[in-house]
Amino acid sequence: MASRVLIVDDALFMRRMLADILKKEGFEICGEAENGKEAVDKYGELKPDVVTMDIVMPKMEEIDGVAAVREIMKIDPQAKIVIVSAMGQHALVVEAIQAGAKDFIVKPFQPSRVVEAIRRVVGE
Repeated sequence: MASRVLIVDDALFMRRMLADILKKEGFEICGEAENGKEAVDKYGELKPDVVTMDIVMPKMEEIDGVAAVREIMKIDPQAKIVIVSAMGQHALVVEAIQAGAKDFIVKPFQPSRVVEAIRRVVGE
C-alpha cells in the first residue's frame, strides 16, 4: 500500500512539483494545504503517513510552518513531517526539527533527495 502524503506549501507550483515527483515514485497524494492552519486541519482530517511542510508561509492566525509542526505533533506525537526550506533558513529548520520534524529538504531540491527523505521517514 502506497504511503499517503499531505503536501503543504503556499506556492501552487511547488505543491505540483512535489506531487509529480512523489506520484512517479508510487506515493499517494492524499491532500494539499497552502498555509499552516489548513495543514493542521487537513492533518486531523486525512491522517496522512507523512507531511511535507514548507517552513516559510504567510501566517494565518499565527500559524506558520514551525507552528504547524508543533500543532500537528500535539495532535499526533508520532507524526512524520519533512520540512521543505529555502537556503538560508537554517535557524527555522533547527526550530522545526526540535518541534518534532523528522527530516528536511532544501529548495531547489533534487527529486532523488525528496524521495530519499520521504522513504526514510516513512520507513520504506
